[in-house]
Amino acid sequence: MPRALLALAALVTLAGCAGGVGSADGAPPSQDDWVELFDGTSLDGWHGYARADVPAAWSVEGGVLTLTPGTDDGGDLVAPGTYGDFELEVEWRIAECGNSGIFYRGEESADLAPIYRTALEMQVLDDCHPDGQYPSHRNGALYDLYTPTEGASRPGDWNTSRIVADGADLEHWLNGEQIVEAEQGSAEWDARLAVSKFRDDGTFPAYGTRRSGIVGIQDHGDRLEVRSVRIRTL
Repeated sequence: MPRALLALAALVTLAGCAGGVGSADGAPPSQDDWVELFDGTSLDGWHGYARADVPAAWSVEGGVLTLTPGTDDGGDLVAPGTYGDFELEVEWRIAECGNSGIFYRGEESADLAPIYRTALEMQVLDDCHPDGQYPSHRNGALYDLYTPTEGASRPGDWNTSRIVADGADLEHWLNGEQIVEAEQGSAEWDARLAVSKFRDDGTFPAYGTRRSGIVGIQDHGDRLEVRSVRIRTL
């Protein structure tokens, strides 16, 4: 075999031995470390914020986690477990002009209720809701702090929200597009916090200070459907 072909064969062999670095198309190797927080059949492990049971407003209908508005027994729903650095993915659909949210890094305590007094929130919104007039309240926003970039929402359809929390670095993704990037506790963060509803006036003394905590879904009084919730630690 000519020397050039021998060299090429050696390179191919080495590449094969290094398998796991990436696929032929340059994608990273797949990782089967996702944990399904909702199995499509039950709400085992879930509970209402600062209570042991699941509020009656939340149920599983046809394999979909559903919030039915108008139920006397409502409230925010908390997933099993606590998480520090993680990647969270939620597939959801909300009623026309509806409002909800995905909470993370919150603390669960009756003394700190409701959940948004401590937890960060990725806004879930059909932007025709009145909140949509405020840029930092639109779908995918880090609520009242960071405005999402435009164009990723799918009103009336299924959306996929993704949150990456890695130390102080936070990312919000919507339908495959990164729409928010923030650094928790940075100078920019503090400046935004100072002019937000979470400013230091004694109402939200613990807001945004946690680097780990619970994950939850908001009851904002509008019908919400969730067909997948999964998470993996970083």
